Amino acid sequence: MPSPQQLADIHDIKQNLYRYARGVDRRDWAMVRDTYHPDAWDNHGSYKGDIDGFISSLEKRHADISRSIHLITNILIEFIDQDSALVESAFSCHQRVHDPAHPDTAVDNHSIGRYLDHVTRRDGQWRIAQRDVVFDFYFSAPAADSARLTADVSQSARDTSDLLYTKRLELGLNQVNDIKR
Repeated sequence: MPSPQQLADIHDIKQNLYRYARGVDRRDWAMVRDTYHPDAWDNHGSYKGDIDGFISSLEKRHADISRSIHLITNILIEFIDQDSALVESAFSCHQRVHDPAHPDTAVDNHSIGRYLDHVTRRDGQWRIAQRDVVFDFYFSAPAADSARLTADVSQSARDTSDLLYTKRLELGLNQVNDIKR
């Protein structure tokens, strides 16, 4: 049975994973950066390197992605010691990618895989020290929306115009990165 401290640590580690997903999906690169230690290493397949380069690669790649959602599940945390853990989590990522040369066409990409994260606690904060991404499936198809996706339903935005930020302001969470830790 995990100790009360380990339960708190598990919660903090999971919240960090979810902040990563929100940051990428809302193009909040400061939030993404905050989920990693400054000297972190990321192996994302198409990018392998330090966190500054990773953020730069995300900014470039996501310039042509109009929709993005990361779902993180099946999180298994194995503590190495009190300040270090191996975290395996499954992800499902859906993205709509536009070709700048052909603005009227888009592709819906869906990738499924796992994040293998070595996370460490420094100064009381759990962050990713090293991430390796393992891909299990990748699907791609011409973009198509259901007739149910109309102007009457709330649709996502990849910035602070998303309904999330309106709700956060309504509830007194004024800062974009004001996430309770």
